[in-house]
Order: sequence, then C-alpha cells, then structure tokens
Amino acid sequence: MTYSVPDICDDFIDEISVLEPLFTDFGGKSKFSGEIVTLKCFEDNSLVRDLVRSDGRGRVIVVDGGGSLRRALLGDLLAAKAAENGWQGLLINGCVRDVEILATIDLGVRALNSHPVKTDKRGEGQLDIAVGFAGALFQPGAYLYADTNGIVVAERDLDVDF
Repeated sequence: MTYSVPDICDDFIDEISVLEPLFTDFGGKSKFSGEIVTLKCFEDNSLVRDLVRSDGRGRVIVVDGGGSLRRALLGDLLAAKAAENGWQGLLINGCVRDVEILATIDLGVRALNSHPVKTDKRGEGQLDIAVGFAGALFQPGAYLYADTNGIVVAERDLDVDF
C-alpha cells in the first residue's frame, strides 16, 4: 500500500506531530519524505548553500528561517543542486524565490511564501539542532512526511511505502 499523510495520521496519530497548514508547495515534487537534517538561520542562507552541496540521499532539510518574509532562503540554483545531490525536499520557515523554476525541479519545496530578494551571506546559522515552528518540534534524525494534504513529523521512520 502506498501511504498518504492522511493514512499516516489514521495509523500513527499518537506517534506524530501534525504541522499547522502554513506552507505553500513550490517544488516539482509534491510528495516527499526522509530523515530530517535541521538548520537554523535568519536572512542568511550560507548554511543552506553548504548543505545542498552535500549528499542528501533519503533526507529532508528543515530550515528554521525565523519566519522571515524579507529574504528568500532558497532559489533555483540551490534547489537544482539539492536535487542533483539526492535531497528529497526542503521545508522552510521562510521564503523562496525563482518559483517558476522551482516548480520544474524534482524536489519537494514547502515554504511560507515567495520573495524576490536574496539573502546576505554572513556564514551565520546553526546546523543539527532542535528547531520548532508550525506547532512541531524537529529533531535531527526524526522523519518528515509531506504530501498535498499536509506535513507530519515522526521521531522514527514509520516504515511506510510513501
């Protein structure tokens, strides 16, 4: 059986956190899942740039951008690099840009909104720390499941055919 997020909610509700419905789908892949790698930054995507250049097979990047609506933490070039390196998707508590191109890249991308201005590059941010937003806590090594119905987080791999 191929699972959906509603199926996961039906079968694992006591083991998951369901995110508040705040995010828009910008990527070419509407359904994605994987082990979480966390990143916290504010209007500086230096660490996002570094992370998408690494091997992402089976993993999802969760970016806590502080909810900023003033800069885009991901654009077409970084998204293409993430897809090239096997990342399944990104969940961004912030903005993206180049949305017409993001929609053509085989990558899940959820963000609060779009904004045309790129970030500064100051090399600031934190990697692999617990972050919280949208009513959920994201721990490095937990698992994220996203489809057009919503997004959930589990502390373990639910071993579903997603």
